[in-house]
Amino acid sequence: MGPKSAAGCVSRCVGWQSLIEFWCCVDACLHLQHSNLCFPSKERAPEKAWPSKSKRLGAELGKSVVYQETNGETRVEIKESVRGQDIFIIQTIPRDVNTAVMELLIMAYALKTSCARNIIGVIPYFPYSKQSKMRKRGSIVCKLLASMLAKAGLTHIITMDLHQKEIQGFFSFPVDNLRASPFLLQYIQEEIPDYRNAVIVAKSPDAAKRAQSYAERLRLGLAVIHGEAQCTEQDMDDGRHSPPMVKNATVHPGLELPLMMAKEKPPITVVGDVGGRIAIIVDDIIDDVESFVAAAEILKERGAYKIFVMATHGLLSADAPRLIEESSIDEVVVTNTVPHEVQKLQCPKIKTVDISLILSEAIRRIHNGESMAYLFRNITVDD
Repeated sequence: MGPKSAAGCVSRCVGWQSLIEFWCCVDACLHLQHSNLCFPSKERAPEKAWPSKSKRLGAELGKSVVYQETNGETRVEIKESVRGQDIFIIQTIPRDVNTAVMELLIMAYALKTSCARNIIGVIPYFPYSKQSKMRKRGSIVCKLLASMLAKAGLTHIITMDLHQKEIQGFFSFPVDNLRASPFLLQYIQEEIPDYRNAVIVAKSPDAAKRAQSYAERLRLGLAVIHGEAQCTEQDMDDGRHSPPMVKNATVHPGLELPLMMAKEKPPITVVGDVGGRIAIIVDDIIDDVESFVAAAEILKERGAYKIFVMATHGLLSADAPRLIEESSIDEVVVTNTVPHEVQKLQCPKIKTVDISLILSEAIRRIHNGESMAYLFRNITVDD
């Protein structure tokens, strides 16, 4: 497959929809006076998709071409000089995660070897963020990806709602972990009628801190689902019992370790009153929706008359749209950190909250060397 020109990138329109929305918002709020800011993207979108008024930004979309060779290798070509410039690579993560990661790495390295001054990755959803802990004989892939990005030449990353905030420690350069909670809270207040009669729900004890933060901001009650229907990361074998116990294993003389009791989940319990209330389940990622559907069924049985699910990253993989449509969930609200236009067509219950405003403001502040504190005002560590 040859290089994709400006008019030849329609095949990946799902990924571009989020990016186009982003640029429309940037055009409205970003007015740069410097001429050394450009935004290379993975591929060039059709020119008509970019509003002509974006010229007021003082920045243009960088001229670059990304394509795959016939053997599957990714090739990147920078079509203009970037020497001494600040480069922002806007990379949404489509269904093909590994290809997107390779495109990002190769483009960053191409810009580094072209003598760009700063290379900032704008990655609203950071891939592999769930693989940030050791599992059995696996690896911490998120740490590996952080090292690869640094080696490729990135000097800064803007992302949103990392799955674990400790992931920032994997990087050797600055990471701005923005929060989507202000936008989701605003949606609750403006779009959910009678939200004062709602209760914030954590579908597992792991999500209790996030749910508590939402409840305190909205002055609402809190409920937590706990029991055998849940399947959290902590329930997975993390390798501490590996190799498995053998009945007649030889034990070193004098070594007597305490006998560990096997974990056993209690019967399903909803801690908190949801009867006659609107239940709002909050989390950071909604991917496989089985656990959300199960939580909705439990809340319905306990008397909740309306159920919302709110998350920052709507991956919505596999049969998620169908399962949501057939479930007791009334509405799923996610941000546009990940393209999900196809899923919205399959399930009208899925709604989108635009967070491009905070991303564009972060870009402006970083380019101008301004403080980022304003973007984190009133943000708690649990958000």
